[in-house]
Amino acid sequence: MINELFTNDISNIGNLKAGDLIYLTGTVYTARDAAHKKIFDLLDRGEKTPFEIRGSFIYFAGPTPGKGTLAVGACGPTTSSRMDPYTPRLMRLGLAATIGKGARSPEVVKSITETGGVYLCAIGGAGALASEAIKSMEVIAFDELGCESVKKLTVEKFPLYVGIDSNGNTIFKA
Repeated sequence: MINELFTNDISNIGNLKAGDLIYLTGTVYTARDAAHKKIFDLLDRGEKTPFEIRGSFIYFAGPTPGKGTLAVGACGPTTSSRMDPYTPRLMRLGLAATIGKGARSPEVVKSITETGGVYLCAIGGAGALASEAIKSMEVIAFDELGCESVKKLTVEKFPLYVGIDSNGNTIFKA
C-alpha cells in the first residue's frame, strides 16, 4: 500500500490497490459536466485544452469560494457516473486519475485497465473537510460556468480511497 501519492510522480500508480487509503499531494484540476463538454468541444476542434490531459488528475467537483484563510469553501465530490461518457476518451489521452464518488460504468473500468490509470474516491458529504487539504485554487478556464469552471487546485495530503485500481479491481459491488 502506498500511503502518499504525488501528482508529479505517478510512476507507482500501478501499485495502488482497490480499497487503499492514500493522501494525494500536488496539482488537481476540477471539471464537472459542463466543463467536460467544453473540453470535448476543444478536443473535437483540435484546439488546446485548458491543461495538459496526459498525467493529470481530474476531480469531479465545483468548489465554492474560500473564507478566511481557506483557499476554497466546500469542495465535495460530484457523482462520477455523470462523467462516464467522457472518461474513456480522456483516459486514452493519458489522464492518470479521476476523483469523485460512486461506482463507474464497465466502459470506464475497461479504459482504466487499458491505460494503467486509477479512480480515486473522495468522501461524499465531507466537502468542508476536504477543503482543508486544498492549499490554493485558481480558475483556469470557462469562468462563465461559475463554481463549475475548470480550476487548478494545489492539494496537500488530500485523503482519498482507491475505488478502482489499474487492474480493474473495485470497491463497488457489481
